[in-house]
Amino acid sequence: MAELSLPQNSYFIGFDSSTQSLKATVLDSNLKIAASEFVHFDSDLPHYKTKDGVYRDPSGNGRIVSPTLMWVEALDLIFQKLSKSNFDFAKVVAVSGSGQQHGSVYWKSGSSQILSSLDPNKPLLDQLQNAFSIEESPIWMDCSTTSQCREIEKACGGALELARVTGSRAYERFTGPQIKKIFDTQPEIYNNTERISLVSSFMASLFIGAYAAIDHSDGGGMNLMDIKKKTWSKVALEATAPGLESKLGELAPAYAVAGNIASYFVERYHFNKNCLVVQWSGDNPNSVAGLTLNIPGDLAISLGTSDTVFMITKDPNPGLEGHVFPSPVDAEGYMVMLVYKNGSLMREDVRNRYAEKSWDVFNKFLQQTQPLNDGKLGFYYKEHEILPPLPVGFHRYVIENFSNTLEGLKEQEVEEFDPPSEVRALIEGQFLSMRAHAERFGMPSPPKRIIATGGASANHCILSAIASIFGCHVYTVQRPDSASLGAALRAAHGLLCNKKGGFLPISDMYMDKLEKTSLSCKLSVNAGDQELVSKYASFMKKRIEIENRLVQKIGRC
Repeated sequence: MAELSLPQNSYFIGFDSSTQSLKATVLDSNLKIAASEFVHFDSDLPHYKTKDGVYRDPSGNGRIVSPTLMWVEALDLIFQKLSKSNFDFAKVVAVSGSGQQHGSVYWKSGSSQILSSLDPNKPLLDQLQNAFSIEESPIWMDCSTTSQCREIEKACGGALELARVTGSRAYERFTGPQIKKIFDTQPEIYNNTERISLVSSFMASLFIGAYAAIDHSDGGGMNLMDIKKKTWSKVALEATAPGLESKLGELAPAYAVAGNIASYFVERYHFNKNCLVVQWSGDNPNSVAGLTLNIPGDLAISLGTSDTVFMITKDPNPGLEGHVFPSPVDAEGYMVMLVYKNGSLMREDVRNRYAEKSWDVFNKFLQQTQPLNDGKLGFYYKEHEILPPLPVGFHRYVIENFSNTLEGLKEQEVEEFDPPSEVRALIEGQFLSMRAHAERFGMPSPPKRIIATGGASANHCILSAIASIFGCHVYTVQRPDSASLGAALRAAHGLLCNKKGGFLPISDMYMDKLEKTSLSCKLSVNAGDQELVSKYASFMKKRIEIENRLVQKIGRC
């Protein structure tokens, strides 16, 4: 390993272009955090007038987008912040990044010339004003493409066959259905688009001054790539739009080098001209890297704007629920993932409605209410949900004659709970749903352990509920920004793979350098706790019964 060791006195930057912000995490050659910066879209770039980083169509048609230029200006701004802190860009030997998955960017014909001739005396924003055929990028929260999903599934031999090939059935937020909607409704715009990027490859393109490839991991979230062959699926491409392959460009491994950093950044910020740009990937693949998830039987739960559950496997079995993506850090492995739209924003909404807009009050309510909530179950959807596929709305049920047993008991729908019960119903409902769908997808039950990340992983009361519901220990990482941290680790990993001339297991790089996960919430193994885990299993079955009826009644969103 000596010849493949990381260069001393050097830096690696990982970016995370997420729904609500752009983050940067800098690691030194010992993989310790040396610096970080943050741009919050709503507050730092208020002139775009986004809420939570997005625009929601007021008509309620499910269209949710973000202004593409906001992401460009955020990059300008985060470099300004790093510069003001006297950060030495010349020490950076590799950068990589994370982009919110499924978002897409549409480059207007002729924009490659703009990218390759950026003027270092001007901000990126000034030079890219007219580079996009669509000014507002569809993102992962959008669910306006249901008809396109059904058409793609039909053309590909059905939902299960599409999942077998691409890793997922057709989902409204996935890039393929979003592209098909643009082709179907705005063919002139589609025809005037020379390149379609994901958020990840879009940001990488800015860094290399040319169109960057889409990496295998993020490409798995498009309904367009054959996940086993790691090539574009001809059938899926033809079902989506004509001439699409030329607009998507090449695919590349996540550990590959996209190119050297563009002269724009060398001259404007004094980067070393030999600084490598490692392929960017999606935020969830980068979280897998940041959490160093590599033990079979582990689950990771990311508690962010969306909540996600993921694990690693060598033998994926894609089905009608969940997603399978190629691993960003294992050339032969895969990551399995479940996604929930109603994560932290939903928790914040319930906090604001019922807990005096205070996390202290929210946590007090969780502590003073009993597990199983006296038979109160809630379904809370601020956004159209993915799992289960249900539209916006709140649904509350009380199990009649509840006494910690559910055999043969019926439930009654009610308008509202008392505030403490609302809080517990939300938290228990979110994680009972996670456990149920994870088990249905073949994830281990109980898991060996859960590694929690994301903003809400700092809340011990929430972690305690997760431990009780899943029946295992819950660990947290030292930093909640796993996507930007993972991107920085991948920058270092890509540098070593480039030195070797091929794939190198990322675990070879970690050795003893990384901070270990810390035990945050230990579930005791006494009889009382195990009995509670069993009771939660019964409570979960009752919830799924109600959920199935709701899905049949009000259907896919």
